[in-house]
Amino acid sequence: MCGIIGYVGKKSASPIILEGLRRLEYRGYDSAGLAVLNNGALSVQKKLGKIVEGLAPLLKASPIAGNLGIGHTRWATHGVPSDKNCHPHLDQSGKIAIVHNGVIENYDALKQRLGRAGHKFKSDTDTEVLAHLIGDYYEKRRVQNGWGETPSSPNQKKIRLEGVSLQQAKNGDALTQAVCDALREVIGTYGIAVICADNPDLIVGARRGSPLIIGIGKGENFLASDANAIVAHTKKVVYLNDYDVASITPDRFDVQNLGTDTANVQISNIEFSQEDAARGKHAHFMLKEIYEQPQTVLNALRGRIDAEGATARFGGLNMNTSQLRGIDRIVIAASGTSWHAALVGEYLIEELAQIPVEVEFAHEFCYRNAPLERDTVLLVLSQSGETADTLAALREAKRRGHRALAIVNVVGSTIARESDGGIYMHAGPEIGVASTKAFVSTLAVLSLLAVHLGRMRNLPAKRALEILRALEAVPKQIEKLLAQNDSLKKIAKKYSKADDFFFLGRGYTFPIALEGALKLKEISYIHAEGYSAAEMKHGPIALIDKQTPTVFLVPQDSMYDKTMANLAMIRARKGPIIALATEGDKQIGKVADGVIYLPKALEPIYPILATVPLQLFAYHIAVARGCDVDKPRNLAKSVTVE
Repeated sequence: MCGIIGYVGKKSASPIILEGLRRLEYRGYDSAGLAVLNNGALSVQKKLGKIVEGLAPLLKASPIAGNLGIGHTRWATHGVPSDKNCHPHLDQSGKIAIVHNGVIENYDALKQRLGRAGHKFKSDTDTEVLAHLIGDYYEKRRVQNGWGETPSSPNQKKIRLEGVSLQQAKNGDALTQAVCDALREVIGTYGIAVICADNPDLIVGARRGSPLIIGIGKGENFLASDANAIVAHTKKVVYLNDYDVASITPDRFDVQNLGTDTANVQISNIEFSQEDAARGKHAHFMLKEIYEQPQTVLNALRGRIDAEGATARFGGLNMNTSQLRGIDRIVIAASGTSWHAALVGEYLIEELAQIPVEVEFAHEFCYRNAPLERDTVLLVLSQSGETADTLAALREAKRRGHRALAIVNVVGSTIARESDGGIYMHAGPEIGVASTKAFVSTLAVLSLLAVHLGRMRNLPAKRALEILRALEAVPKQIEKLLAQNDSLKKIAKKYSKADDFFFLGRGYTFPIALEGALKLKEISYIHAEGYSAAEMKHGPIALIDKQTPTVFLVPQDSMYDKTMANLAMIRARKGPIIALATEGDKQIGKVADGVIYLPKALEPIYPILATVPLQLFAYHIAVARGCDVDKPRNLAKSVTVE
């Protein structure tokens, strides 16, 4: 969702912030803005709409000088998208500027209290209320400190900076303390960056439930919600934990924690390069990431296949064989695309490992009192590792004393750090809002995990080795599917003006039908529904007509004959049919209006293979309709609010 970047150093802040905001566009946003401090005054520029149409022309017409600044891309929560609701927001005095990701749940009560004290608000946002609250505490702290020695917080490593005047140091202490004071009153989630006209070399950042990282440079430092925003400038970062408050200057940074005596600070390295996050020769990031999938599957498998033992191996589960054998039940919690991957995981683990699996929407798991048996393990799936609902589910399981494992893509993400163990996808940065390569990588990892758990139980070595060999063949098979791109494009163009679609599958391909429908909805804005093919006769078939195409996933698996019977029902009602079928299937061409052929594979492998053509199908329809494929309306890449 919303994006944050801050810079303090010797360079001009505006170009760095604007570049960082452009790198955060993929997260989804409706407006953008920045605040820069120069010669003791704050300059704020913000505008509704895309950066290229709004903020960038504004800055070109009225450049802002200064070596300290913060910027923001907003995805609306409180208040409609508008110029007045854009970030940054100022406090009552106009000396403090703030950008904020997240939701302040008790903002209305705080707003009423501040209003009674004479505060006037210019926007409809919860963020402006937080700015006023910080400003109010800032003035109180300055008066309280009386320009005498500022008391040090017992849980802060204090650093007195050379070249900073005593007055500036005291103002800096007051600002950091004011942020801490305000956040102790806040209920909700936040990732914030705060600057003040009294402090020409200081950014204060804080997080709870919304990611925030410090980027470490030489004579300059950064604050960002996403490593993509700063990877061009530094590879060294500190991932802040919940309730951390950071004070950042050009030369140093301090971190304190509102809830503990000490802050856990660890410097990490960003594992991808600026080039990895570039679009390259492709028209869109989504297309680039679809074409990267042979490599991302290789990355997911690399070093994890043990052919001699006919099993998979993982270094990060942090559970020994006895503990893994002791698992009686697995609950998988996820949201969006990851939830569809979880459904495939349910099929895989139950068939190969014979462990009962239940798939939960992460947001439902958190708030209903679902019974969890003693030896139940929670497995969460998240591409970003920051999904708010999924993180809440992980914390709820741990609160109840259960082990929580995770499959994530982003190293150093909150879910990766807070889980008891897990597996990285190693898919690399995914910029397109609609997930593609991360989804396929998740399926590959779940397949390995199912084999790993199955070999500790009753999965025969021969069957396990068949699946592992089939997984090793997937990258080449995906390349073969990508070679059908032109055929897929023609089929997509033929149906690009349809208003409704059905996606149908059975068994292992049922969750992929759901995923195919979601992809089409996300980027083309066409209404699409995914169903089990057998469910159509129980109501939805009433909607079938000549204008409603159906995408049928009908590989030659154990459900083939039954799925073909379901297809016949649609055909009898003159509904157009696009089929995903196995190479060599001579029957399907007689009953489908268009066919996309999948390589022959084992049944558990078909979910991975069937996903790729559905991604291309959705992509080409969206392009034909003139949609913004990489930044679909109303959507965000990483959903960091509940």
